Amino acid sequence: MHIGSRQRGVSLIEVMVAVLIFSIGMIGLAGLLMMATRSNHAAYLRTQVVFLASSMMDRMRANPVGVWNGDYNRSDYPAAASITAISACDNQACTPVQLATRDQNLWSSQLTTFLPDPQASIVCTSTGSPGFDPSAPVNLRPPYGGDCTMIIQWAERGAGDTKGHSALAPQRFVWRFQP
Repeated sequence: MHIGSRQRGVSLIEVMVAVLIFSIGMIGLAGLLMMATRSNHAAYLRTQVVFLASSMMDRMRANPVGVWNGDYNRSDYPAAASITAISACDNQACTPVQLATRDQNLWSSQLTTFLPDPQASIVCTSTGSPGFDPSAPVNLRPPYGGDCTMIIQWAERGAGDTKGHSALAPQRFVWRFQP
């Protein structure tokens, strides 16, 4: 009786099925790793956007005269940087206009450094709140005399749910604040 001779090749089939199941698991794990990497990068970009927006808001708070004179209002950020505008205040006090120009140039440089294909705009308008006199000199007006709206847009790689892996999804951050 040779019972073992009837079972030839069975272990080979079992090994092939195990390798197939293992391979499918590895492909799934690789896909999960790709999704995690894309999600991590998207979170990184969004963190950078919040940092950049906070940075510019702080700069604007330091220059209320420039804000309410409209020196920060632009719809075409990132602006072309000017070395003279950036270094104009290195050895002397800046005027509000010079400070606003310097802030815009530095912020534009940061936008292009930290975000893919960035576009931004800032619009500040006075609200005419109680005690706000638009005819008074800007530096004598009360704080919170208006609102600013900052919009930052950038391109972000899709999460993989589209057919094209290189599809870029436009993202938008809108922030309304009082400098």
